[in-house]
Amino acid sequence: MAMNINDQNFQELISSGKPAVVDFWAVWCGPCRRMTPIIEELAEQYAGRVNIGKCNVDESQSLAAQFGVMSIPTVVFFNASGEEVSRIVGAQSKARVEEEIKQLLN
Repeated sequence: MAMNINDQNFQELISSGKPAVVDFWAVWCGPCRRMTPIIEELAEQYAGRVNIGKCNVDESQSLAAQFGVMSIPTVVFFNASGEEVSRIVGAQSKARVEEEIKQLLN
C-alpha cells in the first residue's frame, strides 16, 4: 500500500536511503483517481526496494509548492540520496511509471 505523504513525514521518506516515488494528487482530480490503482500496485510490487507514496496537494500545499507542482497528477522520482531525478505530469500508464522506477533502481 502506498504511504500517505505529508509535510511531517516527507523528509523521513526521502532520507531513508531508498529511492522514493511521490504521487501529488487531489480527491477531486479525475486523472489522479485513475492513477491511484497504478500507484497502489507499484507500491506493493516494489515494497522494500522503493518507497512509494501519495501526497494530497490540498492537505500539504507547502510540499506541493516546494516542488513546483502546478498540475496534478504529478509523480516525482527521487534517488536514494533524496534528490529529484525525474517527474511525469498527467495520467500515465503503469508501464510508463514503472519505467521510471526501474531507472531509479539501476
